[in-house]
Amino acid sequence: MVDYRQGHTAAWIAYFVRRGHLAARPLAAGVEGAVYRLGEGLVAKVWSGRPPADLPLTRQVYADIARHRPPFATPEILDVEEHDGVLVTYERELAGSPLRPDSATEPAGRHLTPEETDALLTVLRGLAAIPGSESMRRLTVQGDDRPLWQGHTRFPDALAALVERAADRHGDLLAAHVPGLSGTVRWAVRSLAALRDTPVTVIHGDLVPPNVLVDDGGRPTAVLDFGFFTTAGDPAFEAAVTAAVWDMYGPHADEHVTALTRLFATELDHSPATLALYQAAYALTTYDLFATDGGDGHFRWCASLLNRGAAGR
Repeated sequence: MVDYRQGHTAAWIAYFVRRGHLAARPLAAGVEGAVYRLGEGLVAKVWSGRPPADLPLTRQVYADIARHRPPFATPEILDVEEHDGVLVTYERELAGSPLRPDSATEPAGRHLTPEETDALLTVLRGLAAIPGSESMRRLTVQGDDRPLWQGHTRFPDALAALVERAADRHGDLLAAHVPGLSGTVRWAVRSLAALRDTPVTVIHGDLVPPNVLVDDGGRPTAVLDFGFFTTAGDPAFEAAVTAAVWDMYGPHADEHVTALTRLFATELDHSPATLALYQAAYALTTYDLFATDGGDGHFRWCASLLNRGAAGR
């Protein structure tokens, strides 16, 4: 398994120590950057995967989310600086422990616990209660070259256009692993365009296990790491992607996708067909975000999702 998270370095720890944070140490790492615990309730995020010019918009999106007081904490940027062309944000440390390790590092067991599914439902309901804002609509999802909503007034249409752009990036590579890919792309674009208008709420877009923190009783305390596919959109998209990515690489991943998709359809009143469509769209738009040669785990996961008929066609 190739790990595409940003790495921690001794140079950054030394930098924070020079800045007066003598207790600096690595905390976590994601696609966009690495996080260091500085002590006294403060963390620093080194945004190696995002240009500094994006920060004001990110900061506004964080504020838009916090304004609606979800039942869990969300990131808050306290201070900003740039060091050697790399953006560094100082943020308050959010309490809690990851609901579960990432399946890339520690496979999940066969059975999903009630505490796990209850926590996911709490997070999905909390995010679905936060209206999509103009700032969220101006975000560009990873791998694309323009804001997702640019030129569109409906989320399904914006996502359909992204599917077409993503297929143009390295579609030949994906087609070598997904028979009939061109037909799948046409079906996805046509089906997305046919969806009815939906509520527009904040979309986190990357609710993998380490991004959900819980207390000792399993109740969500914080949601981390907005940015990978954060936008405004249909809350059914959030539910669909969460069901798909919660366990991507474990031996029971297929069972978990099926179980969570069914659970979210029932508990959150989403159409199973729409959830499956959104899962296919997610695979079609993120397959090449970590490598362009098809050699990474995420690419293989996207191809497998499409090949096993996650779209339910």
